This record gives sequence, C-alpha cells and structure tokens, in this order.
Amino acid sequence: MATTTTPASSALSMKLLIDTKAQRVLFAEASKDVVDFLFSLLALPVGTAVKLLGKDSMVGCVGNLYSSVEKLDGTYVQPGAAKGAVLHPAVATEAVASVGRKGFVQGIVTYTVMDDLTVTPMSSISGITLLNAFAVEDLSALQEKTVQLDCNEGLEILKASLQSKTVLSDVFLGKKPPSNT
Repeated sequence: MATTTTPASSALSMKLLIDTKAQRVLFAEASKDVVDFLFSLLALPVGTAVKLLGKDSMVGCVGNLYSSVEKLDGTYVQPGAAKGAVLHPAVATEAVASVGRKGFVQGIVTYTVMDDLTVTPMSSISGITLLNAFAVEDLSALQEKTVQLDCNEGLEILKASLQSKTVLSDVFLGKKPPSNT
C-alpha cells in the first residue's frame, strides 16, 4: 500500500471512490495537475522508465535489453554511438515543449481517472452512469478516500501502469498484480 510522508501542500492529491466490498477503486476525481502528471508518463522514454523503476521490476524483456546494453563491451558499439544515450535518454523534447509550463489539459474541469488510467472530463451524470456500469447496489459500501501523490506514488503508478489494468487499486489499496515472470 502506498504511504505518503510528504506534506499535503507539496504533493498532488486526488479523491478515490472505493467499493469496500469488492476492494477496488471504481474511479478517482483528479485535478488538472494530476492529469498532467499522468499524461506526462507518456513522454518518458522506455530507457528512463527502466532506470527509474529498476531492471528487475520490468515485466517482459525490456529489463533484459537494458542489462544487455549495460554489459555490452565498447568494442561492439558503433563509433560515435554512446551507450549512455540509450541507457539514460533525455525526455522527448518535443513532448515537453508542447506541454510547457501550462501543462497539457485545461484546468476548467475536474477529471475522472478510472482504475485502468482512462481519463475523461468529470460530470455528475457520468459519475452516476459509472456507478450503474459497475452495478453498485449498496451505496453504503462506497468510501471516499483522498490520497496524496508524491515521487514514490508517481513511480508506483508508472510501474503499475506497465504491469496492470487496475493501477489505482494496486497502488492505493495495496493490491498487487499477478507476476507474469
């Protein structure tokens, strides 16, 4: 389960709607800043994600590729090519420039973030529709929980997003996805 030691004023936060019977996050209410953070994960090069999360935490073979480049003797690297450029790539400058200091999404609405990180603008009607879609019959089983997102949770969200379709439940309720290794 994710824990936060950072003061609330310096961390992002979002409200989760939790089905306590099913022990899952139905959806979250998120601000512009949270959605900008989530969308910024798409601008991370894979090599940066491997470096941040660690080779051993990768599902599949990407960690093996990273290790292979690390171990490859310089004799086998093309002249002028740098292993560091592959192992420690810079964030895609075009993506960063297009987002800039204003972020990516408008701040005029609150956003719904689903457990699988699907993001849509929030409305009262869409919230009711989601409760219907989840077949929630007992409203007393629903719990609202505000969670903080700091660097640790950000890395946990990145890792879970590469391994699971239930990211918010995995990170904030301590549910871990099954290992595929």
